[in-house]
Amino acid sequence: MGGTEEEKHQKEEKHEKEEKNEKKEEDKAKEKKKDKKCKDEEAGEKKKKEKKNPEDKRDPQKLKLKLEKLDAKMQALVTKREEILKLLHEAEQIAKDSVTTQPAAATSS
Repeated sequence: MGGTEEEKHQKEEKHEKEEKNEKKEEDKAKEKKKDKKCKDEEAGEKKKKEKKNPEDKRDPQKLKLKLEKLDAKMQALVTKREEILKLLHEAEQIAKDSVTTQPAAATSS
């Protein structure tokens, strides 16, 4: 008889676990829908903000500001490019050195 009570208890636990899993899945689905709505709303806001004033193309102060921003970005890219070239040169030099030292080590054995 103790076995049947134990089986009932196990079935109840299993049922509770299944209910919890179902609730979790429902919550996840709700969160996904909510996230999608938020993203859609943000995209809609961005589209609204993207409308540009045609007078901005004729305003010298705003044009100068745009040029300064572009120059700053370009300078940052040039710096980054130089760093990458330096790393590339170092990596090639290390590869070249390892290739030249390997045959010498192999022949001296």
